[in-house]
Amino acid sequence: MYAIVSIAGQQFKVAKDQHLFVHRLQGDEGASIEFDNVLLAENEGSFKLGADLKSAKVTAKIVSHLKGDKVIIFKKKRRKGYKKKNGHRQQFTKIEITGISL
Repeated sequence: MYAIVSIAGQQFKVAKDQHLFVHRLQGDEGASIEFDNVLLAENEGSFKLGADLKSAKVTAKIVSHLKGDKVIIFKKKRRKGYKKKNGHRQQFTKIEITGISL
């Protein structure tokens, strides 16, 4: 059984006991959260989508909050003496899918 669910503006294919890294979510570590924007669900070869999924939910548990790898932004204009170096680390939340209910 798996489902395609929209989490923080992105679509993910999720299954039970799967770990995901998503954009930062509100909530404490260990808290349980529900996602009700299920787009597609598959159960033993039968697919459901659209109006069949109005009551479908995906439950997850927040494992931890962390930062991604550092991305270096470097700007330069030749012969002008202009250099600018900047860095960015994206905030992520690691979640564990605990169940899919249709």
